[in-house]
Amino acid sequence: MATDEEIKNEFKRSGFTLVEEDEILQKCVTLCINYSLKPSDLVSSWELYHLNRQLLDQTVKKDEMDGFVLHLQNEQKESIMREEASGLHLYSNRDIDMLLDKVHEDTGEIVTTPTNKSQRLHPDPFDSISRSKDYGYSTGKSVGHVTPFGRRIEKFVVKLNIGNVAAHAENGNNNDVENNEDDIIKRVQTSQRCSLKVNGSGPEPGCRFMYDRTEDRFNALENRIIRHADAFAASGLYEEQVDPAVASQRSIFAVGMICCDGEGHLNDKSILLQSSAERTSGQRVPLDLNRLDQFSIFPGQIVGIEGQNPSGHYLTASKLVDLVPLTRAVDVDLPPAKRQNLDPDVLAPAEESCEKSEVSFIIASGPFTTSDNLLFEPLNELLAYARRKPPQLLVLLGPFVDSEHPDIKKGAVDATFNEIFQVEVLRKLQDYVEFMGSEVRVVLVPSIRDANHDFIFPQAPFDIHIPDLEHQMTSLSNPGTFEANQVKVGCCTVDVLKQLSGEEMSRNPSGVPTDRMARLASHLLRQRSFYPLYPPPDSLPYDSSLAPKALEILEIPDILLLPSDMRYFVKVLSLGEGEDAAKCVCVNPGRLAKGEGAGTFVELTYKGCPESMHASIISI
Repeated sequence: MATDEEIKNEFKRSGFTLVEEDEILQKCVTLCINYSLKPSDLVSSWELYHLNRQLLDQTVKKDEMDGFVLHLQNEQKESIMREEASGLHLYSNRDIDMLLDKVHEDTGEIVTTPTNKSQRLHPDPFDSISRSKDYGYSTGKSVGHVTPFGRRIEKFVVKLNIGNVAAHAENGNNNDVENNEDDIIKRVQTSQRCSLKVNGSGPEPGCRFMYDRTEDRFNALENRIIRHADAFAASGLYEEQVDPAVASQRSIFAVGMICCDGEGHLNDKSILLQSSAERTSGQRVPLDLNRLDQFSIFPGQIVGIEGQNPSGHYLTASKLVDLVPLTRAVDVDLPPAKRQNLDPDVLAPAEESCEKSEVSFIIASGPFTTSDNLLFEPLNELLAYARRKPPQLLVLLGPFVDSEHPDIKKGAVDATFNEIFQVEVLRKLQDYVEFMGSEVRVVLVPSIRDANHDFIFPQAPFDIHIPDLEHQMTSLSNPGTFEANQVKVGCCTVDVLKQLSGEEMSRNPSGVPTDRMARLASHLLRQRSFYPLYPPPDSLPYDSSLAPKALEILEIPDILLLPSDMRYFVKVLSLGEGEDAAKCVCVNPGRLAKGEGAGTFVELTYKGCPESMHASIISI
């Protein structure tokens, strides 16, 4: 049996100092007994926990012991799974919890045919209580310990304000959350229910995918170049377009796609311009941008180039245009039903937009549970906040059942991914909607990281059918667009900002401040595409047969939602100059859960135009 002195000496030998020594040593002795550990094994586990948590000081504190207990339990679970991997019996989380928490079952019980719900071998997938016992995830704390997320001190703290908003968000109060009677008294009713119209032409649930051919990929790129070339020609602002690969002593104007000469990133020597194969030679010509003081390019970007190519082997640019003119010519091949949305008054909504109704949002992006468990505590906290300060529209962006979660990657759950989604996400949202009444709506957007959904981009919406609530809970395709009180919203859950930041090559005048995040986000609007980057990275399951229509931005949205691992922000993007400039509010809400800790979400109220918008970025 381990003694206090042995444990203390082991910590001292490893360079750790004990704070509140007596209580910590007593706890450590208990852990050695419960987990059959030697003092040296216990201290080795502490060192691993200390490194994983990136703790700076070499001290052992009492308030860190709960997290250390969870770490030991996870080690024990992994050890049992490894030992029993080749055996006939596969331990479930229930078996492990019994071992760790000293819960003993009556082994003398006779196994009979189940006669009621509590005796079923396969519980109701909507029974969250039975799921918490059998499958290791629940709405509560299954092991009786406070998680690192639950121990956070600051709750619902405003990180950033944009516009005229209160200086501080409502501070979290556990009593408000746990007392349903107080919730009913304190919650503020929304002024009125907002209208909701889903737009776009994304894939439908059950569609065929990954059947794209080389011909489909070529046609998708070719049609993009042709549409942009037609838009430049229809604007009347530029010369007649010519083949950039043909030698010419005069200045020419050409339209093509930026490409990289090789597999690396763009640099001064690797920039190529690929023109249309249908209207020109379709050849790639080296592009020299050394004469330009300012530009921002990336592979797949369609640009207009003014310059000279006297030898036919090198195009030297004197001007680069990356903004597609907002005219009907961009989509002359669209059917009348979609073409009518491209009215110039809509594309540059300086006067009409301010007549739109007010609409309030809460916007959050997954993961919705921390990396150390599948309790979905951040989602619970978000819904509790939404009950106290109800928006007209709750927008949740995937992933919901994150394929990158450690337990999901290891297969350490005994439920299907769809069962987890149904119980831990849809059931909670259903309770939220029923509690709040008909004034609120919920919009869900899937992610390619959702383990319970098709791994393809563009992505079909979730197939959700909840009786009596279908008008309040809506799923969009990824990417997708919708209108709420005539406020146009576009969203894409692929981290296009992060991918663009790794491929972009830019140059700016020295001494002139630039906003890189706003520049990256504006590329989507300038290119009229939710994903203008080409070729996509290997990690993106890009389907060229689905992409052309689903990725196209038919009109500039009022709000653009781009969740990313990069730092959260709310920015107003401007396209064009002067009074005719089209403006869009771009939002990256950050991730609701970051590792074992809390993330952020956005509370936004849009009042007709970006100038009257106000928003807050709030830590959960």
